[in-house]
Amino acid sequence: MKKILIWMMLLMPMAMIAQNSIKGAVTDERTGEAIPFCTVVLKDTKYYTSTDINGLYILAKIPDGEYTLVIRYVGYNEIEKKVTLSKGYAVQVNARLSPSVETLKDVVVTGNRIEERKVETAVSVEKITASQIQQMPSIGGTSDIAQYMQVLPGVNSTGDQGGQLYIRGGSMIQNLCLLDGMIVYNPFHSIGLYSIFETDVILNANIYTGGFGAEYGGRLSSVMDISTRDGNKRRHTGKVGLNTFGANVILEGPLKKETADNPSAITYLVMAKNSYLSHSSKLFYPYIDGGLPYDFLDIYGKISLNSGSGSKLSLFGFRFDDQVLGFHSIADYHWNNYGAGGNFALVTGTASVIDGTIAFSNYSIALEDLSNKPKSSQIGGFNANINVTNFYGNNNLKVGISMEGYATKYQYTNQYGIPLQQDENTSNISLYATYHMNKGKWLFDPGVRFIYYASLNDPQLEPRLSAKWIATDNLRVKLAAGFYSQILLDARSDNDIVNLFNGFLTGSSMLNLPSLYLDEEITSCVQKAQHLVAGVEYDFTPHLMGNAEVYLKNFGQLLNMNPHQLYDRGDPAYNSGGVFEKPQYYLTDFVIEKGVATGFDLSLCYDVERLYVWATYSLGYVQRTDEVQTYNPHYDRRHTVNLLATYSIGDHKEWELSGRWSFGSGYPFTRTAGVYEDLNIGGTLSGNYTNENGQMGIYYDELYGGRLPVYHRLDLSAKRRFSIGSRSILDLNISATNVYNRNNLFYYDRLTSHRVDQLPLLVSLGVSVSF
Repeated sequence: MKKILIWMMLLMPMAMIAQNSIKGAVTDERTGEAIPFCTVVLKDTKYYTSTDINGLYILAKIPDGEYTLVIRYVGYNEIEKKVTLSKGYAVQVNARLSPSVETLKDVVVTGNRIEERKVETAVSVEKITASQIQQMPSIGGTSDIAQYMQVLPGVNSTGDQGGQLYIRGGSMIQNLCLLDGMIVYNPFHSIGLYSIFETDVILNANIYTGGFGAEYGGRLSSVMDISTRDGNKRRHTGKVGLNTFGANVILEGPLKKETADNPSAITYLVMAKNSYLSHSSKLFYPYIDGGLPYDFLDIYGKISLNSGSGSKLSLFGFRFDDQVLGFHSIADYHWNNYGAGGNFALVTGTASVIDGTIAFSNYSIALEDLSNKPKSSQIGGFNANINVTNFYGNNNLKVGISMEGYATKYQYTNQYGIPLQQDENTSNISLYATYHMNKGKWLFDPGVRFIYYASLNDPQLEPRLSAKWIATDNLRVKLAAGFYSQILLDARSDNDIVNLFNGFLTGSSMLNLPSLYLDEEITSCVQKAQHLVAGVEYDFTPHLMGNAEVYLKNFGQLLNMNPHQLYDRGDPAYNSGGVFEKPQYYLTDFVIEKGVATGFDLSLCYDVERLYVWATYSLGYVQRTDEVQTYNPHYDRRHTVNLLATYSIGDHKEWELSGRWSFGSGYPFTRTAGVYEDLNIGGTLSGNYTNENGQMGIYYDELYGGRLPVYHRLDLSAKRRFSIGSRSILDLNISATNVYNRNNLFYYDRLTSHRVDQLPLLVSLGVSVSF
């Protein structure tokens, strides 16, 4: 550990060489909040950059002279400042942007995204702001990032219920979710309309659907990196909302105010939201069979210390709870997640930024169903990292170290009555580096991550690369590739009636794994994948952008629960001579698999004045192969289409109408081949089968051999905003989910053949007051 810290400290002198530089922080004049992704340029020169997530920027390695610094962001007034550089000095230029008169209302930053894409490789990433999320139809009275992510290309969901997202052929556990740098193990609630994140406190969300850089690791498929904003630096404010689905409240303000003489500030932000659908659905939606038994409570708090020069320290904590009681009389399900941590950003006296995170979180989940077989899982631990970013002109080098340690506890019983348990501790440490090179029309982001899985004594070297060629002012070609690994694996039954339960297991030498896979020796528990992404971006007009990407994810080694297991290691029969004559796939708890995910994603965005339109199409293929069979997993959806439109009406855009239509081809599922009476005969050969009552048993057909019907749904909403005095706003909204009342199939009860559908037509009302 000492050697690693020394290695990082040796990199610091690279930034200490005297060089002319301009640095600063860009904030909103009204609230003091950071404005990320502003364009910062030196007029009539080649020097330009954009602010980071904390609103910080650095322009380095600039010759002596007098310059005009220009800072602009869509929806704000552009500012210019004169700057004189000489003798290798670093000049601090902070900026406060004021909203332009025409766009004091929420703005969409499409125009700024075009400029940003010319300075970043931006392959397979969507950067989402709160204003974009709020353009979604307000299902249940509020817009949510869970709803917005479902319209992103390459993202598939379980629908209205289930709360699971699958990104470009990756399973749920292969998605890394970060909240202010802290690992969150389950970001979505059981009702698929809501996440744990409150829209109004989101500063930015980066969604990487593949080919992500070396600063991220430990997952095979995708990354959700979500940052919350700080509290208001100028005054105490808040928001209270109430609707037919739930309620929410936000309080924020300064503990120490920012002033003209002293720009430092200490702020607080507290958020709470809940769902009371299990009660309100009986009143508002009595026609729903079984009601809507979904309840949750989310609490998040944050204190931020801002220096005024860009450096900051934030402390945060959270608790998220979710429960489903009496789900169609077959299951009770609940999970909770709590944690705390802190992050910091330090702008040094030279052209460098140091940032880091340390956090702890714990997640537990349990499911009780008619099988009376225990299903529970728990994972808890810490993650920490520290990064140093050095700037050299339009280029920069970022190096870092990260550590994770966690414990997993797991208890499960498969369809053959064989129990599976794990109580495991594991840790890993990573070193990584990325270098951003701007060569005019060429952008390169090479990187490498070295990760050491300490509990397995297994090191992995993971090179990464993304690149972009700016062919013309309107056309950009891009590419990304990389190697990825993880040791967490999904623990779920492929035959569950409702797959609400998703447990966490750790790959370790203690797992009951086969020694061979198709006659190849298995020497590692680490799961591995390689990504390759290629695409083009084209700006048809200043208001119409298009993006197309093709991708390949090769899963070289995966671990999965064994659907073929017939014998338990604790069973005396397991140790009989005859058992060892059976194939391994009848004996082991887990199987080794290989997989591949390929596809094509297309998106179009049109944004002008009062109209915003977003359209996406995705074509995907996902395939897995174990020792017995090749199959399509349950999230293999062939075609996905999403259309989103928002239109503002009124002199001050006080009316907003929005609609969303979604279409998805059918998911695979395992058919029921037949049922039988399962007699235990007293557990012995001497049992009397003539007077014993058995349980209903199920014969399963080919794994995922069937396909569900297509899914499609139309949602509409209308919002009206009223100004109350100079600082308060009243928002009223009405929304309709599944407007034409499509009977989208959720599942069939295998024992009763009772059909259960997704959500029917739901009309909801909501009101919120900001003050």
